[in-house]
Amino acid sequence: MLMIGPPGSGKTMLARRIPSILPPMLFEEAIETTKVYSVMGLLERDHALISSRPFRSPHHTISDVGLIGGSNTPKPGEVSLSHNGVLFLDELPEFKQHVLEVLRQPMEDGRVTISRALSSVTYPSRIMLVAAMNPCPCGYLSDPIHQCSCTPLMIHRYRSRVSGPLLDRIDIHIEVPAVKYRDLADRGESESSAAIAARVSRSREVQKERFLGTRVRSNAQMTARMIRKFCEPDEAGSRMLEVVTDRLGLSARSYTRILKVARTIADLEGAETIREHHISEAIQYRSLDRKT
Repeated sequence: MLMIGPPGSGKTMLARRIPSILPPMLFEEAIETTKVYSVMGLLERDHALISSRPFRSPHHTISDVGLIGGSNTPKPGEVSLSHNGVLFLDELPEFKQHVLEVLRQPMEDGRVTISRALSSVTYPSRIMLVAAMNPCPCGYLSDPIHQCSCTPLMIHRYRSRVSGPLLDRIDIHIEVPAVKYRDLADRGESESSAAIAARVSRSREVQKERFLGTRVRSNAQMTARMIRKFCEPDEAGSRMLEVVTDRLGLSARSYTRILKVARTIADLEGAETIREHHISEAIQYRSLDRKT
């Protein structure tokens, strides 16, 4: 997920709350993550098993070795330390471009292979990537209160720091507008993280039943064959997806990611069939595609 919004709109806060609504780790997931931390010597004495999903937030000055792993003795990087959890990249365009580009293969395969002259090591990297960025260098493009001081060329250069192939691999691009005072001052009760987590867990149970007997654990990990089997939208949804794909010139990867997100939206709603409004909502989560 990529959140785009002005400074102070709550992007970092939202990212840090994501682990609180994720389903509990399976025992197999806990073992996998614990092994990675054990290799790095990061296990605490009184916590032999990591049972909560990791949240890692490296600074944008990190090197490609620090992010992916490596050195003379191949060690896991942040993508492996985030295995079965969240990797949060704040100020995404500020990361060096070659560092971001090495993320593409781990995001696609769920593992990273580090090869050296005498050895080759493969570490797991099945992560939820969450990133945040401003809409422009000054941060106030489209802000109703603050005036943007950036030229179109400056905005283009800023956004082009994040390549198209990397954006293509991100399921959700969502705009996070500045919070108004009445929302900040509102003392009314809203939906709690516990309630959202319960809904997410119910959705994961549906997915567990759907993929029973396979190594797939969630909709995000579906293969092309599974997408054809489980992500067939109704007639109205198919028409909408066809029109949008042709009009926006979406890639095959963007098309399949829209279907996966729509499948998850339907699961959260408790619907067996992907309907038109599920497809519509999934398309709304591709804001950067809609601006091309």
